[in-house]
Amino acid sequence: MENPIKNFICISNYFKGNDFLINLKKQGNKVYLITSEKLRDKPWAFEYIDEIYFMPGQDVDWNLEELLAGVAGLMRERKIDGIVALDDFDVEKAAYLRENLRMPGMGQTTGRYFRDKLAMRMRAKDANIPIPAFSPLFNDSEINNFADTVSPPWVLKPRSEASASGIMKVHSKDELWEKIHGLGDNRIKYLVEQFKPGAVYHCDGLNWHGKTLFSITSQYLATPMEISQGGGIFRSANIPYDSDDDKEIKKQNEQVLKAFGMQHGANHTEFIKCNEDGKIYFLETASRVGGAHLAEMVEAACGINLWAEWAKIEDALVKGKEYKLPIIRNEYAGIVLTLSKFEHPDLSGFNDGEVCFRVPLEYHAGLVVKSDNHTRVRELLDDYAERLIRDFATVAQQEAVKKLH
Repeated sequence: MENPIKNFICISNYFKGNDFLINLKKQGNKVYLITSEKLRDKPWAFEYIDEIYFMPGQDVDWNLEELLAGVAGLMRERKIDGIVALDDFDVEKAAYLRENLRMPGMGQTTGRYFRDKLAMRMRAKDANIPIPAFSPLFNDSEINNFADTVSPPWVLKPRSEASASGIMKVHSKDELWEKIHGLGDNRIKYLVEQFKPGAVYHCDGLNWHGKTLFSITSQYLATPMEISQGGGIFRSANIPYDSDDDKEIKKQNEQVLKAFGMQHGANHTEFIKCNEDGKIYFLETASRVGGAHLAEMVEAACGINLWAEWAKIEDALVKGKEYKLPIIRNEYAGIVLTLSKFEHPDLSGFNDGEVCFRVPLEYHAGLVVKSDNHTRVRELLDDYAERLIRDFATVAQQEAVKKLH
């Protein structure tokens, strides 16, 4: 009789995913975590982790051959049934392991659609999904043609960094070439894209056998790019259900995930509604749970814990079981979050009954609120943002991207 206990390797370069690890263990599995040495002292859910292994350095510092050798050594003594990447930067590592060890799941080609912004745009273009005009930086003639035919401003984007990290705004052809020359040999790791000002949305969901079982649409009330470039308060809230924007974004989201080959698990996709033409354009996607405590916001709005359900999906896959989505609520929630000048900010003054979660991170001040009234959520986020700016907020200098993925 086949052993009902399955063995999973989970990879996380950053301290995240405890809910996933806990729920994967609760399904009766053995959980092995590979993370960075720098995260050894983080409050991992150790009681739900069978063994934990540490790699020297963090993220781009990892030696993939050493990672492969370590996992191969582990496999000599036990059968590994699944490899799961918990963060954006772990997708390539997990895909590399799966390819070399011939494990099921997302391989390196499909993985690129969820990490490489150029691969995303080229695939979206082939699938007739609306995207801003763009060009790779491989060929000088193509770049000049882009600059001569697409009106500025533009943005230079690293192809494989997360969120808005490393993005540079450009206003003229001369400035574009100046910045490209400044990139040196790294220019091939960037793309140039037309900047379309507008409202930025994210669609967070779960897939099972290539079908989107669940998704919820939210709007960034200050965009990640605005925050990373100039500081400020991060805010997001889910938008009215079945509104025109909600229906169009969910429709495009399903098109993106199908075109990109998303089969199972959590996903986080971003779109922009252009101020000029009112159209919705695809920006980027990821095969993971959204960061910045968006998972807690989603759960507050609809009762779906993305981390927990993703773990149940992975469990069902390797055990050949059916996965069933829990009952969904249609309520509203929002998050407000900022870097704090205090290590442990006292947020006791934020005591409205709608407060349902307080961000536990040091030097961060943040809360999630929920209500059955969309307007009430937005009012609280506006009020809390003003108060956090006045009493708690600080701005950290954005570090230059030194090592590109």
